[in-house]
Amino acid sequence: MLMAPARDITRALDPVVLMRDGGLEPDDWQANLLRSASRRVLMLCSRQSGKTTVATIKAEHTALYSPGSLTLIVSPSQRQSGEVFRRLMSLHNKLEGVFSLTAESALRAEFSNGSRIIALPGSEKTTRVYSAVNLIVVDEASRVDDSLLAAIRPMLATVNGSLLMLSTPAGRRGEFHRAWTSGDDTWHRVKVPADQCPRLSKAFLEEELRELGPQMFKQEYMLEFVDDAECMFSVEQIERAFTSEVSAIWQ
Repeated sequence: MLMAPARDITRALDPVVLMRDGGLEPDDWQANLLRSASRRVLMLCSRQSGKTTVATIKAEHTALYSPGSLTLIVSPSQRQSGEVFRRLMSLHNKLEGVFSLTAESALRAEFSNGSRIIALPGSEKTTRVYSAVNLIVVDEASRVDDSLLAAIRPMLATVNGSLLMLSTPAGRRGEFHRAWTSGDDTWHRVKVPADQCPRLSKAFLEEELRELGPQMFKQEYMLEFVDDAECMFSVEQIERAFTSEVSAIWQ
């Protein structure tokens, strides 16, 4: 079934329409982000908040309305990348009047307009082959090796591609933490803790707090960059051990 031209133009101009046509009603923050023109996005969002949904809508919209585009999905493991890809294909199959797939596997889709979406494992060695990438989605970005993030960024250069990194915290380390706390205004930052998600009840969160304990709950649901429980010294303690106020011993 072909989509009416007016409806297709509306979808192209507003990704929120695409999301609704897929049977999903966006939260306010999801709608705002989907309509944002930002090309560098950090999503620090609680578990089950809908961050992966936003990523799949972004990827589908890019594939449909940027003919010949290339989108890569990366994560710490092939299984995780494949799960994001599976959710994306589930969305695609619910949409009417979109470009058909000319090739599809568990980790790759090619569209009749020449666009491609490929899910990859979190290995720097397996990603360097790609170039001229229009969109890179990095799932669980705080747990991806920094070497992978360094390898994928140059792939965006020649086409002014977009980088979307989504995650919960994983300690005060790594490129995701650095980017979130850097103050660099080239990043568009979105933070959605669990108590701002309408699908997570107060009773559920209280149960999770009891089961996980305060530290893990703060990380997974309230989005605090906490120290690893196995660390002997906290980040603050280590930082206080150094000073720049020193003088030469021969003075």
